[in-house]
Formats: sequence, structure tokens, C-alpha cells
Amino acid sequence: MAISLNVEMLVESAAAMGASDIHLTCGLPPKVRIDGELRDLCGDILTAEDCEKLAKSLAGEQKNEIGETGEWDLARTIAGERVRINLYRSRGALAAAIRILSSHIPGIETLGLPEAAMQFPCYNKGIVLITGETGSGKSTTLAAILDAINHTRREHIITLEDPIEYVYEPDLCLINQREIGKDTESYPDGLRAILREDPDIILIGEMRDNVTIETALVAAETGHLVCATLHTNSAVDSVDRLVGVFPAERQSEIRMQLSTTLRAVVSQQLLPKASGKGRVLASEIMIVTPGIRNLIREGKTPQMQNALQTSAKDGCVTMDHCLIDLASRGLIKPDTALEAGNDQELLRRKMIF
Repeated sequence: MAISLNVEMLVESAAAMGASDIHLTCGLPPKVRIDGELRDLCGDILTAEDCEKLAKSLAGEQKNEIGETGEWDLARTIAGERVRINLYRSRGALAAAIRILSSHIPGIETLGLPEAAMQFPCYNKGIVLITGETGSGKSTTLAAILDAINHTRREHIITLEDPIEYVYEPDLCLINQREIGKDTESYPDGLRAILREDPDIILIGEMRDNVTIETALVAAETGHLVCATLHTNSAVDSVDRLVGVFPAERQSEIRMQLSTTLRAVVSQQLLPKASGKGRVLASEIMIVTPGIRNLIREGKTPQMQNALQTSAKDGCVTMDHCLIDLASRGLIKPDTALEAGNDQELLRRKMIF
């Protein structure tokens, strides 16, 4: 039972196995996610008392916060690994989801992103969105962009994160990382102050509501580069999601602002490699061309997918074409591409089974 009750050993063992996540739930053995699949870390069954002890080890005095909210986010370094922790209650007992973060921020050129994304660290203003489902590598992509800026430009970077995940070592840039709940009370509070803090680049951990989105739009309009994440399944869907959080009478105004400030949207997935070991990044990228700007302004988002398909010369890449490329190079199986893609007919026509 020692491994179950010792947080240091638990994280160390999971990291040695190459796990991305650890799950602790009452009545089940500790589980780890490796290459996207859940496996038992050991055979011991966790009791409610075990989970309470683990939660206390993970959160310390902050464990009391979960009694008020039902869940609590934090980040720590355990056994030399930077981890993001979410504590929550499940059927009355405490449970935990622990994401093991890489201590090393990868170079943007190593992620497998489309070529156009290599220009993101050169952008001086506008909004760059990284979208995808939970666990698709959004935070890693954002960190790689900011780290490239850190090593090539003399700028002031401010981040608003909940919680702080990657810790940056300042090089050429001045970097201030602010954690929600510790360094500022909330996203709205942090965002209200951020434009008075003389930033050049702003990272917003997640576009959550109209306050976050509106502040990002204003920051981009006033000459800042804003990088943020959003939970959507495609680049085109992101536009509707951003506009849709506002009341109908404001949506035309927001579309106008978005059409002038949005620079690029990346939508990404992490898919199992054909070898069965590891995962590979599949990504769609929408570079906002003059034609796409007009479609955003006019509210013609259904036509944006066609514009995305015909703008390869501008650096745009659809998810389906990325999947076809990955399958043709033997990095993923054709069945994996079909499951992850949108246009099944196109995928079947272009891939050999």
C-alpha cells in the first residue's frame, strides 16, 4: 500500500512509466494514463481515508478550499516533476486528477506544428488562439510560443493562469506569471489590471467568458500580442464560440473587433502513433487572411471552412489534410485518421487501407 499513500513515490513511479496523468478515486486502484490509455499503477484499492491523506499531501492547507467549492485547482513540484492537480469530490469522497507536466519547455519547431506556426513568435500584435479538447497539448504549444519569444525578443510577458503550469526562466524577456487565487483574485480582476502593467505579450490561460474575451480584444486592438486557449474542436468553431458568449445585440460589434484582431487559430489533437508507443500532434491552422476577415465580419462562418481549404498558400492547413499527411508517412494508422477526421469520404479516397 506504500506506493498508494506516498505522493512522492506515486508521482515518481508514474513519471518513470511515461504517464501523462494520475487518477486517484475511492474504491479503485491508482490509475495512470499512458499514450492516451488508462492503466492500473498498482493493485491496491484506495479507501476514502487513503484519498483524504493523499489530498492533504497534495494540497496541504489548501485542502480546506475544496470543502467550500467541491473542487480545487493547484500546481506544485513533486518528486522533481511539475504537476497540475485538480481535487474534487466523487460520491462524497475526495478524488484527484494529476497532470504531469514536462519540466522542459519544448522548442516550437519540435512539436510537429504546421510551418506557418513558426511565425507566431514574430507576431507583434493580435490574437493567437490554441484550441482543442482537454489533454490535447494546448498548454505545451502556448508555452513553446512564449519561450521562443523569451529567447528572441526583449519584451514584457505577463501571464494569467489557473494554475501556473510551465515556469519560465527569463532570458531576454521580463516575465511575470500571475496565478488566479494567489496573485490576483480572479480572471476579471487580473485582466482589469493587466493593461496598466505595461505588457507587450499577454497569455490568458483560458478564454472563459465575455469579460475575458472582451479584455483580450481590447488588448489586441491597443497593440498587444494576446495568446490564449479555447475549448473547441475546430478553428472555424472558435469564431462562433467567441461571438456566441455575447448577447445578440453586441455580436455584430464583437465580430468587427474579432475580424481586425484575430491573427491565427490552431486546433489540435494528440493521437496514438501507429507503432503503439507515444502520441503525435495533429493540427489544423487557420491564418486569418483578408478573405477570412471579411467572412468573420459578415458572420459567414459556414463559408470559412471552404476558405480554409483554399488558403494553403497562406499557410492554412485543415485537420483532414494533416491527418492524411500523418497517415501517408506511417505516423498514424488510417483508422485513427478516420476516427479523428471530419470528411470521411476525402480521407478514404486519399488513404490506402
